[in-house]
Amino acid sequence: QVQLVESGGGLVQAGGSLRLSCVVSGGTFGSYHMAWFRQPPGKEREFVAAASRSGVSIMYADSVQGRFTIFRDNAKSTVSLQMNSLKPEDMAVYYCAAAQSSIWPRRRMVEYDYWGQGTQVTVSS
Repeated sequence: QVQLVESGGGLVQAGGSLRLSCVVSGGTFGSYHMAWFRQPPGKEREFVAAASRSGVSIMYADSVQGRFTIFRDNAKSTVSLQMNSLKPEDMAVYYCAAAQSSIWPRRRMVEYDYWGQGTQVTVSS
């Protein structure tokens, strides 16, 4: 059974930074494309960033390009999201997701097979 567990959420002032982490267990981490999605209050879940199996291919939502960095450590079965210059509109529940298929790129929710429980990020203005 594949499990994803996020951590690192919290309260931060606008302009500050947070690093989210997601540990994957029960599967072969290196065989998954990994992604972060987020769901702002009252809105639908949206794509944030994704990293291919090897970590060589990366993509970001336009709204976070240049501020967020996704990186993965296949040896530790971990994917992280470094978030800098946070804005109030970044406030959301952030979810880690894993995709088994080899097809890339993948930025739609339906393309991901496994999900974490989410971690709350609150940005105060």
